[in-house]
Amino acid sequence: MNEEYFDILDENGNKTGRSKPRSEVHRVGDWHKAAHIWIINSAGDILLQRRCDNKDSHPNMLDISCAGHISAGEDSRTGALRELKEELDLDVRPEELQFIKTLKCSSKYSDTFLNNEFDDLYILRTDKTVDDMKYREEEISEIFYVPYRAFKRMVRNNQSDLLRHDEEFGILFSLFDDEFGK
Repeated sequence: MNEEYFDILDENGNKTGRSKPRSEVHRVGDWHKAAHIWIINSAGDILLQRRCDNKDSHPNMLDISCAGHISAGEDSRTGALRELKEELDLDVRPEELQFIKTLKCSSKYSDTFLNNEFDDLYILRTDKTVDDMKYREEEISEIFYVPYRAFKRMVRNNQSDLLRHDEEFGILFSLFDDEFGK
């Protein structure tokens, strides 16, 4: 498989006109873009995925419903749709994705893995079941829905296997508390 290339961004999220391979971007900490898609159904259940044990960052952790890097030359919504298809085998129309906002995030996994991203946050409302999805076993070990209130408890209790996306959690709570309960 050929290595992915990412558009390089400046510290304000603007494209610089350059692109680099994924490994180089993460080695030196170049700014790039990713899409984070939170899936919620009409009952208020949130889809979580467990990352495979072979992931280069956060193996075996519970994470966002679907997330991935935006490839060089690709716009954010197109990348989000591609990731939904690749990771969960979901065909989604562009208008089904609700763009929320862009978040600037920086993390260091090791001396040779720096992740500086602008994450475009999306919501996908769907009543597709786990049985309607087919996840990529080389990336994901399981997917499941969690009732909204149980998800909030997981976050509040700092569940040890849940990846922290505190700013995103706060946004989700502000969006869904009135609809699905506090």
